[in-house]
Amino acid sequence: QVQLVESGGGLVQAGGSLRLSCAASGRTFSTYVMGWFRQGPGKEREFVGAIKWSGGSTYVADSVKSRFTISRDNAKMTVYLQMNSLKPEDTAVYYCAARRPPFRNWVASTPDVYDYWGQGTQVTVSS
Repeated sequence: QVQLVESGGGLVQAGGSLRLSCAASGRTFSTYVMGWFRQGPGKEREFVGAIKWSGGSTYVADSVKSRFTISRDNAKMTVYLQMNSLKPEDTAVYYCAARRPPFRNWVASTPDVYDYWGQGTQVTVSS
């Protein structure tokens, strides 16, 4: 029904930047919320941030708020994660996800409540 494809990952030196893309297709409605997660080796999946298709409201986790920015292009059905000043601890597989309404709070940090997931894209930051 809904397909999500991440791209833009790769190998980058500490202090560098990457922009990840998540292209959505299928029946993605304006009421959906898009989330970004990451998972490093041997670690639990971590919430990075979220964005609304409608209006473009964003939320970014405190741990990366000063360095990461989330945006979207409704015409292209694509959401972005701009990552600046990358650190080795940012190394992880990054996933985008989509959540259907209804919800009391549009910001959800728990992976369980998201309905669709992309395949992930690897980000490796070298020292």
